[in-house]
Amino acid sequence: MESREALVALNLIEHVGPVRVRQLLEHFGDAPAILKASRQQLLQVRGVGEDTAEAVANWEKTIELNAELKRIADSGCRIVTQADPDYPELLKQIYDPPVVLYVKGELLPKDKNAVAMVGSRMTTHYGIEVARKLAYQLAYVGVTVVSGGARGIDSAAHQGALSAKGRTVAVLGTGINIVTPPENAELFERIAASGAVVTQFPFNCPPDKQSFPIRNRIVAGMTLGTVVVEASLTSGALITANFATEYGRQVFAVPGRIDSPRSKGCHELIKKGAKLCESAEDILSEFEYLFPASNRPPATAEAGTLPAIELSENEQKVYDALDGEELSIDEVIRASGLPSSAVSVGLLSLEMKRLIRQLPGKVFVRNA
Repeated sequence: MESREALVALNLIEHVGPVRVRQLLEHFGDAPAILKASRQQLLQVRGVGEDTAEAVANWEKTIELNAELKRIADSGCRIVTQADPDYPELLKQIYDPPVVLYVKGELLPKDKNAVAMVGSRMTTHYGIEVARKLAYQLAYVGVTVVSGGARGIDSAAHQGALSAKGRTVAVLGTGINIVTPPENAELFERIAASGAVVTQFPFNCPPDKQSFPIRNRIVAGMTLGTVVVEASLTSGALITANFATEYGRQVFAVPGRIDSPRSKGCHELIKKGAKLCESAEDILSEFEYLFPASNRPPATAEAGTLPAIELSENEQKVYDALDGEELSIDEVIRASGLPSSAVSVGLLSLEMKRLIRQLPGKVFVRNA
């Protein structure tokens, strides 16, 4: 059995997490040797108790490795281990890096310059717009935007990065074949086509209360810093921020209305020392050694019309709807025939490309 296959098997076994696998590898030397070990040999390893020894010794009776390997081959995803060059370097530095990563798409060396963007699933229009704008600006200058693929801020962050034709990575809290939420199926395909969808969970693993904090540690672990855009005091985004702090990574928080419960978590982070974030420049300035201002493209707020602008089909429809008219979002929806979500994304993208501008009263018009 090859080492990669053995690591997939170990990842499938209950009671065996990344820390335990590391201890077993230190003792036995490689993954296939662990699976060949007897119960008594396993019990000699520091930190291995009865349950773990029993589970590993009887692994062939409890897991279907060949079936999992077939699912991997048939699905078009692949397994990345810590021995592979494309395993995220920053992720190796945390206490419990995943034994394996299921990857659909590509992880690239430049993804070491990554920033996490997280927030609430139940969000406001303000939060969505800020997440899209920040993600767009970061992706435009070459930062990989990492998030969790969930509703709300996560989805907005991925969409913003894709609108800038930049890289984004979605880290799932489920098996890679499970789409949560279901409406993000197309979004995940777009992410995999220009970035990556990753998870440490095997196929058919459903979401539960434990899986999302486990996912959050990967989001924080593979990035230079974490930006919390909008979060209540009980939001899981604060778990990601706590992991980032634990790993010695920078934490940023976007302020909101002082009377909004959905911004209370961000305000609490700022009180505890997170950097207040009003623009992508607030984030980039913390990593000046990686993104010196002299080497960066002009920020979208400072740039003129971007060269060789290509519009997606939806962007073109939204742009055409604004044919010399000042229109509200509802009027653009009616004129374009697109759903409201597509119009919102299109308006933001066109505004970032400086093809349109927003006037007071949420009215949009083409730039002259």
